[in-house]
Amino acid sequence: MIFFVLLFLLVLLISQTTFIFFPAIKIFGAVAFPIIGAGILYYLTKPVMHFLEKRKVPRILSIILVFLLIILVLFLFVMFIWPIVRDQVTNLVDSIPSMIKMVESFINYWQANYTAIPDQVVTAINDFVNNLPTTIENTVEYLFGFIGVLIGQVISIVAGVVLIPFFLFFMLKDGEKLVPFITQTFSEKKAKNISSLLHKIDHVLSSFIQGQLLVSFVVGILLLIGYLIIGLDYALALSLFGMMTNVIPYLGPFLAVAPALLVGVFQDPMNLLWVSIIMIAAQQFESNLISPNVMGQALSLHPLTIITVILAAGSIAGFIGILFAVPFYAVLRTIIVHFYDTYVDSKKDKDDALI
Repeated sequence: MIFFVLLFLLVLLISQTTFIFFPAIKIFGAVAFPIIGAGILYYLTKPVMHFLEKRKVPRILSIILVFLLIILVLFLFVMFIWPIVRDQVTNLVDSIPSMIKMVESFINYWQANYTAIPDQVVTAINDFVNNLPTTIENTVEYLFGFIGVLIGQVISIVAGVVLIPFFLFFMLKDGEKLVPFITQTFSEKKAKNISSLLHKIDHVLSSFIQGQLLVSFVVGILLLIGYLIIGLDYALALSLFGMMTNVIPYLGPFLAVAPALLVGVFQDPMNLLWVSIIMIAAQQFESNLISPNVMGQALSLHPLTIITVILAAGSIAGFIGILFAVPFYAVLRTIIVHFYDTYVDSKKDKDDALI
């Protein structure tokens, strides 16, 4: 009870003294993007660097080879994949007016045969048709507003992208020095405890980032193969979209399948069935074979817990909250479990000493 009272007082104190933390928050916000971007690349490329070091390649040369590998991947993407995706997205946007005309024709056909349709359905269709221009107008205004905000942030984004290679270089070069640097001022017992905690956090982040991105990549490949088999239009763009949204655990697949279902229905109504089967097959393959072997039990998070955390984070921080909810919760859970285990072990040692 005392713990919760103190925790409440701490939260209250922080909320009343936010002006003290505001400068630190502004500074962190300025460097958060390059740090997060470099951190993701660090966990992706660290195994490559260690692989090279095991083969007697010096660390600096290993880092240079890692950077060359990143440049090669970006070059191949820009030269061979991006032009196809750009053309497919452009064609998809150009086909939206024809899709809207098909919907209007379908609605008009229903209205012409309204005698066979319940009054409630006719009313709902009429409301939809009447509100369609307003909905489109609001959507366009929102998109232009978002683009305006994005343009206003271009300088910050460009600066962050430029800083990412520098952060990544020093993370790869001196990453192992962070834990000794943090623990050097503590006693030997506390230093070991903190070092153990930091290594657990590192393991959790590494498992999540490497595992989730690898799983998303495999799911994207499976979707691309399936879409190509059924001849779905814009297959590469839709599978790439599915690959990106799949980084959001559990909710990502539902976001990934929505545009594919819409495109498939307008192309051929039977595609509604085929796209659903492809998505279910890809997710079953991922959840039963890929994820357990890639991530193992490192996170040990129940699906219901993940969904709850994602929904809560989304309501608080929007898309950014959804994106980082699971790793943040996993790290927080690791910290709490570690200190609880430390408390239990210390209490057990005291009891054994009394005996």
